[in-house]
Amino acid sequence: MKREYAYDKENMRFRKVTTSVWKVVRKFLLFILVTMSMAVLYYVLFALVFSSETEKRLKMENDLYRQEIPELERKERLLADVVEGLQARDNRIYEEIFHTSAPDMNPMSAVNFLEGLDSIPDDNIVSYAEKKLAHLERSASNVDENFRRVFEAVQNQDFIMPPMTNPLNDFTFAQTGASVGDKINPFYKVSIRHNGLDMLAHSGEPVYAAADGVVKEVVRSRKGLGNQVVIDHGNGYHTRYAHLADMEVVRGRVVKKGTRLGYVGVSGNSFAPHLHYEVLRDTVVLDPVNHLFASVTPEDYMNILIMSVSTGQSMD
Repeated sequence: MKREYAYDKENMRFRKVTTSVWKVVRKFLLFILVTMSMAVLYYVLFALVFSSETEKRLKMENDLYRQEIPELERKERLLADVVEGLQARDNRIYEEIFHTSAPDMNPMSAVNFLEGLDSIPDDNIVSYAEKKLAHLERSASNVDENFRRVFEAVQNQDFIMPPMTNPLNDFTFAQTGASVGDKINPFYKVSIRHNGLDMLAHSGEPVYAAADGVVKEVVRSRKGLGNQVVIDHGNGYHTRYAHLADMEVVRGRVVKKGTRLGYVGVSGNSFAPHLHYEVLRDTVVLDPVNHLFASVTPEDYMNILIMSVSTGQSMD
C-alpha cells in the first residue's frame, strides 16, 4: 500500500498526509457535476449537428404539411363559396314552401378551421378548438330552431303542401331544359322572359298532376303555350302544363296527385316535343326546379339545378 508524506517546515520533519472525508466527497461531487455538464454539452452539440432518422422523418412531414396548408385553405374557401350558393338556393325553396329560412345543414362551412391554423402555437390549440366547438354548438342550436319552425308550419291546419311531385314519370336530369329566367327564344333568337321549366320528353308521354287540386283552365290553342291545363292547388298555388298533344280533363274537375292530365306534344310555339311546366303562387312565378327535389335523388337534383341554370335557350 502506497503512502504519501509531506515535509513540515515548521517542525523540520516529514509527516504522513491524511485525506478528510469531506474533501473526498467534494471531489466526487465535483467529478459528477463536470461529467454531467460535459455529457449535456456533447448531446446538445450532437443534436445541433446530427439528426436521428425519426427527427428527419418528422421534419419532412412538417415541411409537407406546411406546404399543403395554403392549398387546403384555398379548397376550404372554394367549398365555402359553393355551400353558400347552395344555402341561398335552399333559402329560396324554404321561403316559397315553408315561409322560413332553410336550416343550416353545414355549420362547418362558417367555422373556417384551417384559417390561421399554422400561426397558432401548440399550447393554444386546445383553447382554439374549444372556441370552435362553442361556435358549432351555437350553429347546431340554430339548426334545431329552424327545424322546429318548419315542423310547426307543416303541422298548422291551414298549411297546404305545395306541388312537389314531378309531372313526368322516370324523369332524369338529362331531360332538363331551360328554367325561369331570360332565355334565348328558339324562333326569334332574342332574349325573352321564360316563366317555366322545359322538361324534354317523347311526344305522347303521359303528363300527371303534381298535387291535389281543381282544374282551373283547359285551353286549346295553336299559338303561344298551345294546349294547356292549369290546376288550382289551394293556398295560392297553381301549376300549368303546356304544349300538350291532347288533354283528358275538363274545367272544374277535382284531381288527385298523379292524375293523368294529357300527353306531351308540340302544340303552340314549341321547338320540339317537351312539357312546359310552371309553378305560380298568387300570380308570382316560382322556379319549378325548387319543387322537384322530393321526386329525385340528391345527385340527380344537383344535376337538374346545373342543367336548368346553364341552358341558355328555351324550347318555346
